[in-house]
Amino acid sequence: MNPPVRVLYLAGSGRSGSTLVTTVLGQYDGVFAAGELRYLWQRGEVENRPCGCGRPLRDCPLWSGVRRELPTDRAAAIAAGLRGRLRMRGLPTLLRRHRRGVRPVPVHPDDATLADLYAAVARHTGARVVVDSSKLPPYGALVGALPGIELRVLHLVRDPRATAFSWRRRRGLDGDADPELMSRPPVGKAALLWLVWNTVTVRLWADRAPTGYLRVRYEDLTAEPEATLARIAAFAGVDPDGGPFTGPATVRLTPTHSVAGNPSRHRTGPVPITADVQWRHDLSRWSYALVTALTVPGLRRFGYPWRRGVPAPAGAGRPARGGPAAAGGRSVGVGRAGSTGHEEG
Repeated sequence: MNPPVRVLYLAGSGRSGSTLVTTVLGQYDGVFAAGELRYLWQRGEVENRPCGCGRPLRDCPLWSGVRRELPTDRAAAIAAGLRGRLRMRGLPTLLRRHRRGVRPVPVHPDDATLADLYAAVARHTGARVVVDSSKLPPYGALVGALPGIELRVLHLVRDPRATAFSWRRRRGLDGDADPELMSRPPVGKAALLWLVWNTVTVRLWADRAPTGYLRVRYEDLTAEPEATLARIAAFAGVDPDGGPFTGPATVRLTPTHSVAGNPSRHRTGPVPITADVQWRHDLSRWSYALVTALTVPGLRRFGYPWRRGVPAPAGAGRPARGGPAAAGGRSVGVGRAGSTGHEEG
């Protein structure tokens, strides 16, 4: 009998550092940076968008091997089925099922295919850990219930004012030359999504700390990049000393085979990890006030200040010792390279 596939699932709100974290982790031995696997069927198979290596996904040698084991002729139907099963309006039912100890996302005929996907990825890459940066908590709950999966959840959190500002930037889905833009929700909607996805992530998995859940903040990573990524690697179960750091705040990235995600997943070579703080100056007062008002419960939970210009203190938002989200005793941060314009999903 084959051992379970260990999946490190990056959960939380978009624009919180998932693309950079995925790409950096993909440089460690035994780790495969899969990207946002929930989009494999639509963006990868149906639309044939670029793999992280730059080739159209159907032309990528690695994914060609994986695809031979999957019912690719049903990709559009599988994608539509996932969209229907993971709608936000289903969150109350999902949380009620979770509280009752019932599988949060009901069984579906496509589940066998999804389990086969992760098994095929592990076989073709030889990875001990598959990093899935899909973020959406309902999809993570679905994956965690699949047979043959060992799920570990990395909860990425960033100041909601920063994420709302980042969502408003105009970016091509796969780079500046792509006429199709990434989603640009209004700041109010971005704030509500931040609150909902982060709250649901805590409710689904925080009680699995320290072995199954780790909460990580963008602000702390940009303060201590190398130490933070080492902690994340150790949580995932890989050698924390095998990373791509060439200095305390610089990584050397080689191409990955990630599916979907921020276009920065295509970036290679030396990449500095620095805090993107443009939002502190350029986010309008009205937008700042609106996002703050809508996310008050999350600001308190994760240790973010209400007032403008007050930086989030390092380690703030850490659960009390022994609490359900202690995750190894410390809340650490995750981030994006920012001063170079490097945006993360």
